Amino acid sequence: MTSPLPQQDAAPNPSRALSLSTIAFTVCFAVWTIFSIIGVRIKDELGLSETEFGLLVGTPVLTGSLIRLLLGIWTDRFGGRIVYTLTMVASAVATLLLAFAQTYPQMLVAALGVGIAGGSFAVGVAYVSRFYPAGKQGTALGIFGVGNVGAAVTKFAAPVIMVALGWQAVAVAWAIALIVMAAVFWFMSEDDPVIRSRQTTGAKGRRFADEFAPLANLQVWRFSLYYFFAFGAFVALSLWLPRYLIEVYGFDITTAGMIAAFYSIPASVFRAYGGHLSDRIGARTVMYWTLAVSAVATFILSIPQTGITLNGIDGPIHFEIAIGAVGFIAVAFVLGFFMSLGKAAVYKHIPVYYPGSVGAVGGLVGMIGGLGGFILPIAFGILNDLTGVWTSCFMLLFAIVLVALVWMHLSVRRIERRNASGAAPAPAE
Repeated sequence: MTSPLPQQDAAPNPSRALSLSTIAFTVCFAVWTIFSIIGVRIKDELGLSETEFGLLVGTPVLTGSLIRLLLGIWTDRFGGRIVYTLTMVASAVATLLLAFAQTYPQMLVAALGVGIAGGSFAVGVAYVSRFYPAGKQGTALGIFGVGNVGAAVTKFAAPVIMVALGWQAVAVAWAIALIVMAAVFWFMSEDDPVIRSRQTTGAKGRRFADEFAPLANLQVWRFSLYYFFAFGAFVALSLWLPRYLIEVYGFDITTAGMIAAFYSIPASVFRAYGGHLSDRIGARTVMYWTLAVSAVATFILSIPQTGITLNGIDGPIHFEIAIGAVGFIAVAFVLGFFMSLGKAAVYKHIPVYYPGSVGAVGGLVGMIGGLGGFILPIAFGILNDLTGVWTSCFMLLFAIVLVALVWMHLSVRRIERRNASGAAPAPAE
């Protein structure tokens, strides 16, 4: 009888590795953002404050972020097939246990385990990149990143299930989906070419401590800041938008979930286009466009509803400055589109500049970006409590993207001056 496992002595199949990894990442991302919907119901049931709600929504993102570095290194050492499968199984168990949590502390503990699903990104990047040459890695990793659309899957499907059966049913359904996907991935995927080569030759990988050496480069941390905004802010807004739309514009939970899902879709699907553009015109150019347009968009969204009264000739003249629901959605979609381009551009750099350390460098960049998804929702809640201004979240994002844009421009100018002077090129640039 023929074995259900792929033949490991056959030629590597990049398309199969990419498609399976992308589908698996979509399922994992749907689980990772589950609190964006069920968190609203839990907030009402437990009477949580804005800060407590932000902590609950951000806790899975914390785990998924911190674990990315370790999962990336493990993928470099042991291969994506086994690490990816175990990641999905572990997060499925935690998601199932979430359905039985009753108190806020129990839900926070379960949320830590649910967050393991978010670490799948570092696994997928290290796994997929080994199947493609440098000239095609931007496009391949961009397609893989389309798995971010899992956030939209949660926003479309979870409200329907939650309204009909309760938020616990959502947790159970998402856990079952993870288990099924883990089984499919294990039986359908194959070891990457590097792992297969080690199995054939008996060669050993680098020492564990050597995996961390590239992290000493300042450039890696600059890439991390880009990703803190492009990905971290995307996750934060995916989690925060349903609540924002309900409170600011009066939408119900189902409508708010749908709108937030439509925000997530272009910010996910166009990541593949961002990878293609990065291969074609260069990741640096794409990053300039991403940060510049995002600065304009976040500035517009940060303007609070304001009333101004002037003393006119015939009496007071009152002006209202506010962005309506339609305008808000339009600008948010533009922001999401350019975030998707930026996410792909950041990861185009990594396998080119650090080909032997994709797991470690990609894991660190992903960790910092994921931490943005954890820190920012909490910061949004704190800013709401402190200022009482809903648009304060976009004020914070404007400040972050402005710092990233200035740092990038100064670094690029320094590199150009160094190259023009005839000095040795800057490392990895």
